[in-house]
Amino acid sequence: MTGVDVATAEARGYEIPRAQVFYGQYEYVVGYYGIESLVSQLESGTARRQFGNPLAVFVTDFSGAGPSVVDGGYLDLRTDPAVGWVRADEAVYVVDSSAAVAAGPTAVPFSERSAARAFADEYGGRIVSWRTLPGAVGPADRVGARTLRESVRSRSTWANRTVDARQGLRERPVSIVVGEDVPTLSAAVAAAPPNTTVQVPPGRFEANLTVEKPVTIRGAGRETILDGGGNGSVVRVRSDRVAVTSLSITGVGPVGSRSPPEDADGPVTTPLVYARSDTGIGFVGANESLVADVHIDTVSTGVALRRSDRSVVRNLSVRGAETIAEGSMGVLPISSRVVVEDSEIRGGRDGVYTHRAHGSVIRDNRLVGGRYGVHEMYTSDLLVANNTIRETKGAVVLMTRPENNAIVGNDAVDNRAGILAVGDTSLFTDNVVAGNRIGFNLGSTRSLVTNNTVAGNEIGLRSVTLLPTNDVVGNDVVGNERPAVVSGGPVHVWTVERRGNYWGPVPGLDRDGDGAVDRAFRPTGRVDVVGSRAPGGPTLSRAPALRLLRAVAGSVPGLREGGAIDTAPRAEPVHPDRLQEVQNGTYE
Repeated sequence: MTGVDVATAEARGYEIPRAQVFYGQYEYVVGYYGIESLVSQLESGTARRQFGNPLAVFVTDFSGAGPSVVDGGYLDLRTDPAVGWVRADEAVYVVDSSAAVAAGPTAVPFSERSAARAFADEYGGRIVSWRTLPGAVGPADRVGARTLRESVRSRSTWANRTVDARQGLRERPVSIVVGEDVPTLSAAVAAAPPNTTVQVPPGRFEANLTVEKPVTIRGAGRETILDGGGNGSVVRVRSDRVAVTSLSITGVGPVGSRSPPEDADGPVTTPLVYARSDTGIGFVGANESLVADVHIDTVSTGVALRRSDRSVVRNLSVRGAETIAEGSMGVLPISSRVVVEDSEIRGGRDGVYTHRAHGSVIRDNRLVGGRYGVHEMYTSDLLVANNTIRETKGAVVLMTRPENNAIVGNDAVDNRAGILAVGDTSLFTDNVVAGNRIGFNLGSTRSLVTNNTVAGNEIGLRSVTLLPTNDVVGNDVVGNERPAVVSGGPVHVWTVERRGNYWGPVPGLDRDGDGAVDRAFRPTGRVDVVGSRAPGGPTLSRAPALRLLRAVAGSVPGLREGGAIDTAPRAEPVHPDRLQEVQNGTYE
């Protein structure tokens, strides 16, 4: 479960089965939400590698608490005070009942069999002991991998449907032609009936236009230029189902040139500061709108969308300010679920900046220069897919309590940092992260990092979490000056179900032919990293002195090495062709 799941349950006064474990080589007590997560950790052996042997295991005791199952499967207590604790091997557990947590069905522990029987009689299920519990709860779905992958498909499907639905805005019949029927663009918009098209021929037209009805403004390509004269936003949209297509925009007012927006409610927060900037096209309360085939030259924001759900920005090109300090955002969705696709944004501050734009899809864009390529704030359920990002301070940056985001198939090459992530339960897969100072900076929890190519960075993977809850598996991490860096805390085990990562030609043999080298590899350990690079590394790795040192360090707390360990490093790359292209400099 994520921290958000736990906070939601506890805010409603519901109880979640918990566990506490005292480990032999860890200074603190380790807590688990959900009995299933405890069982999974103990059965896999991961916890022992990280913390040492479990000395004592305790679970919450629902005997005497009168637990009832409420909507969503959560446990509500009839009795105060709340539950106590019981040794795990002295408890009995009700499984297969209607009790559940956000991650799925959950086992409910009791110190008294009679209390367990009463609960099972009322809410279903059967009673098992601690010894038989692992077989009864089954393997946990690690970090919700299946759910995360399914979310990528569902978000892509939503984006496809949304784009298709907006295409109809381009087919509205022409009602007014600027220069033929009326002399000015503003007069044409005023005269056009709803759900029709205002046709704008080639030429330069004064703008600073406000659109308050559902119409389409269609130019003749880049030769149609709307000029704001450097004074304010060029096109302001205050209606649903407005389309701006096939034209160029210039003369946008500078950053901070106007007071807070007229619809601002509350204090001027970060998004409102950015929203203060003038824009090429600014949507407010304009659901189901469209920007397509538009070019914007701006020292400020290109396209801003506030409370404009199901809108689409596609085939947009933005040329932003020369410096980060002067510029603003290429596309700025705030409190809007939108699709941004097939666009190119150069310069300015951030390519795409989202704020509470939950569920948005940012895909197939090229973002060059500026501060960040895709910058997420307070945004969850985001799909960032197949973007090419170059020459930024951070290619993809997730900040401020995001969860359930999917970062898929992006090329983050030649940036200061590739992917920087915080938050919970996100998916990072099929990305190419190369030639950066830092490849991945993982501050996320309960996330899956897999199928990525991480090559030629100064630091390949950097983990800054206190507890190692991420799954890092099936990646090619090769040719980085430092394969991995891990902050203090217990050992990070980057192996899942006997599957690890490819770290290059790791010294050692694959005697059983299972595709994994027959000894562990420490990507944060100086001896292993140097040995993997040096001639004669395989021979060195089998030296008796080094084997003895590893054995002693693994069993004596004072010598126990922290950092990260891959207990089943791959003998061959995950994506050999892609890795070779990256290493040869021919990857595009």
